[in-house]
Amino acid sequence: MNPIRRYEMIMEVLLNKKDVTVNELSDRLQVTGKTIREDLSKLEEQGLIVRVHGGAVLAQSDQFGILPSKKPLDKYSEEKTEIALRALAHIEEDDIVALDGGSTTLEIARRLDNIPLTVVTNDVYIISELAPKDNIRLVVPGGYRVRNMLAGPEAVSYVQKLNIKKAFLSATAVHIENGLSIFTGDLIEFKQALVSTSREVFAVVNHHKFGHTALRTFASLQEVDAILTDKGLSSETAEQFRSAGVTIEC
Repeated sequence: MNPIRRYEMIMEVLLNKKDVTVNELSDRLQVTGKTIREDLSKLEEQGLIVRVHGGAVLAQSDQFGILPSKKPLDKYSEEKTEIALRALAHIEEDDIVALDGGSTTLEIARRLDNIPLTVVTNDVYIISELAPKDNIRLVVPGGYRVRNMLAGPEAVSYVQKLNIKKAFLSATAVHIENGLSIFTGDLIEFKQALVSTSREVFAVVNHHKFGHTALRTFASLQEVDAILTDKGLSSETAEQFRSAGVTIEC
């Protein structure tokens, strides 16, 4: 098993359990404890986990694009509301928009008026939120379920055939050099399909995610039309990104 796949499996375990021991991971991944400890060190360097005695815990579980299976996280709710309102200012009647999976895009769905609109989404929470809004045409790609999201080649192939006007994407981290990244490979191709298919691409991320890098990049900043974030982003960071040619709304 290559290291990247091990990192993804470790993160998947931690997302479910919030903490894990080296012995548990060694048994599950069928590798030595030494290999697991080296993997955990790499993940800690990237700010994804925190090493504790005998194991590790998630560093910031609320920042991941994949939500826990029971219910969406409520942390940073004010920031998510602020970002959602910025996103809504870009959405017009009869638009064809894509809402990527995530807690901030879920907030966008919650605040969408019941207007004539087509929404493409792979997030089961967003599907549930929009289903009662009968003026919104809900388009759901196929695929298998990864926590709260649908993924896989069927979903990617379906999205690639659509004429999406505006896509709103979540990310674990935003970095000038490494772009938009997440920790699991299951969703990379779906996100990339949205980026390549959509006429306009918006990243919706809170200010805590700036300057960090997760395991896998799914889009460069040059592929994004604008980053929508909250007022907590420092003026220095905003200027740094703008100097690199990135449009920031905050």
